[in-house]
Amino acid sequence: MSQLELETPDDLLRMQLRTARTMEDDSLAALGELAEAAVSADIKKLFRHHMDETKQQIENLREVFRILEIPESTAASPSTKGISKQAESLISRSAPALRDRVTLSAALGNEHYEMAAYEGLITPLEAMGVPDALALLVENRDQEIHTSAELSTRLKELVTA
Repeated sequence: MSQLELETPDDLLRMQLRTARTMEDDSLAALGELAEAAVSADIKKLFRHHMDETKQQIENLREVFRILEIPESTAASPSTKGISKQAESLISRSAPALRDRVTLSAALGNEHYEMAAYEGLITPLEAMGVPDALALLVENRDQEIHTSAELSTRLKELVTA
């Protein structure tokens, strides 16, 4: 399903939901790459844990499509593609001693984008009064907030060590 122009709030919601689906697919791939690039075992474990959460977030998005009776599909997510390209560039140029800091920083950028994307979906769903779909998106956003806090804490530990 391709939509060139967004004319109604429903069009926008559908596009944002489709983009969120792609965003999570991109995030899952990026987390695998970040886990591989990280040096320390605990940071690798952190990324792998968030990969499991991301798989659940994808399932939650699938359920939101079902609840809203929107055919599940994806839409381009240039932001997540750009965040991943930036991470690749930094990783390829960084010394092994900096890899953990680089991977954590890259993951933080992605988490903040995801939090904003979920806020953009949550607000209209609150107004629509669709509690089941809303709860799934709030769950996803809250996981992103939690992960962001974990990444920030770990990054601070590395910087101050």
